[in-house]
Amino acid sequence: MFSPLFSQWLRFSLLSILLTAVSTGSWGQVAPDGRPPIIDYQNRFLPVVAKQGMVAGPEKLAAEVGTRILKAGGNAVDAAVATGFALAVTYPRAGNLGGGGFMLIHLADENKQTLIDYRETAPAAATRDMYLNTDGEIDRMKEYFSHQSAGVPGTVAGMIYALENYGTMSLKKVLAPAIELASSGFNVSFALNFEINARAARLKQNPEALRLFFDKKGEPHAMGSRWKQPDLAWTLKQISRRGNAGFYEGAVARRIVAEMERGEGLITLDDLTNYRVVERAPVAGTFHDFTVVSTPPPSSGGIHIIQMLNILEGYDLKSMGHNSAAYIHHLVESMRRAYADRSAHLGDPDFASVPVSQLISKDYAAQQRQSIAPNQATPSSHIAPMQVLAGESTDTTHYTVVDKAGNVVANTYTLNFSFGSHIAVPGTGLLLNNEMADFAASPGKPNAYGLIEGETNAIAAGKRPLSSMSPTMVFKDGKPWLATGSPGGSVIITTVLQTLLNAMVFDMNIAAAAAGARVHHQWLPDKMRIEQGISPDTIRLLESMGHTVEVGQRTLGRTQSIMLDNGYLFGATDTRRPGGWVAGY
Repeated sequence: MFSPLFSQWLRFSLLSILLTAVSTGSWGQVAPDGRPPIIDYQNRFLPVVAKQGMVAGPEKLAAEVGTRILKAGGNAVDAAVATGFALAVTYPRAGNLGGGGFMLIHLADENKQTLIDYRETAPAAATRDMYLNTDGEIDRMKEYFSHQSAGVPGTVAGMIYALENYGTMSLKKVLAPAIELASSGFNVSFALNFEINARAARLKQNPEALRLFFDKKGEPHAMGSRWKQPDLAWTLKQISRRGNAGFYEGAVARRIVAEMERGEGLITLDDLTNYRVVERAPVAGTFHDFTVVSTPPPSSGGIHIIQMLNILEGYDLKSMGHNSAAYIHHLVESMRRAYADRSAHLGDPDFASVPVSQLISKDYAAQQRQSIAPNQATPSSHIAPMQVLAGESTDTTHYTVVDKAGNVVANTYTLNFSFGSHIAVPGTGLLLNNEMADFAASPGKPNAYGLIEGETNAIAAGKRPLSSMSPTMVFKDGKPWLATGSPGGSVIITTVLQTLLNAMVFDMNIAAAAAGARVHHQWLPDKMRIEQGISPDTIRLLESMGHTVEVGQRTLGRTQSIMLDNGYLFGATDTRRPGGWVAGY
């Protein structure tokens, strides 16, 4: 077909390309300015790459719904809302209509950020001591798994608020994919089957949850089987037709209230109709040449991420080496101090004064840095605050969206526990949250984990419980560079912190930054949790410094991240749990 001379030239050219790629370790496209390749095969973890738009989320079908909205001309907010409603269908453990959360938005045209707070609120009938029994002890079953554990849900109002104020598409259009998934059904994945199995015993105690999540033999819907949710489709159609009124008033609201009355719950029609979204200014700080923007109270996440970055900015972290004993020691000492402050100062800013500016100031970080010894752990008993907040569930979800115009959304929302209270509302397809468990049920007394709960997070009618949810963005040269977030309750904050440091300090691509082994310390109990992947030698060095180390009990967090660099989008879904997906084009 080819002449012998041409064939010889072709073989030589291909061999030269191959040898060059092997010798440099790079098969990717080199940037015009000579910067490193877009994909560097020296890395063990590689991101998904796209140019126009991307959704990184915990479940494939919902992420693809968001990307379809982007391709149809929607912006990042349109796609985020569509993804959120789709997750209520395909990811029931945490995607939800009956929960709440926080949506951080970067608006490219205005070069500004805003935060949509759609956290749940305590019903009007909630009281400070509502979970205490006659002996003054906390009734954990009532707090976690009863109708009284549900706060007034904010997800539907939050999604609609974001769409109406910052989206471009109609509610009907962005809801259509979720309605189709619920009506026509979808094939059950391994991840979904696994998640239902993991909570089967508790879900089966509620007749409606048993009917929704299990087949006629009482088994979780099998992997590969078709799962249709006509009741949830009906609820979504009410919202599509009537907006907020389709959920917080009318037939859906009446069914929620009827279930509340049946189970001695607290939420009333007035609670539902009176729910309001709050738009807040995010918190912001700097770390070397980067600007970090994150979630304000009633989330504690943004404040303490910035506080820890301020403390760590005073050290040469890169020279210490990633996940070396010296690096982890200083990381943990910053965590210890931030979580101590969380216990004493954080709560709903509409009910308590939160000293945000002091906590995120560089001067305060310098004072805290002075108390950190370079080779010796500080016992948590030597750090002043005497109150600690309750533990928070690990079963939240996060997703991140970027569109072709440079708009960015980082959204974290939750039912609290996986499948919330495990109580489903008949005729609606939705699960009740158990977010009331995020309040301090008995300020001043130990909780189920031996921690002392803080007065600033005591239960009060209309109040939003303190959260660790931390959708976060990083800006470089004034432009969005990284957006991320995670589930994980109290480990959300430290998970996001380490993902940012891996990228900002150690120049990791976003997939490698997400995959790195993590550590966590929350002041009390005074122990360091470490994932598998930290060497035994490093652990021994940390123990010699006085740290109490607990290794490999479970993974820490699950980030969904997108990096914007050199005109490309790099997405990574954390592999710590199955089912995640990055959809880009």
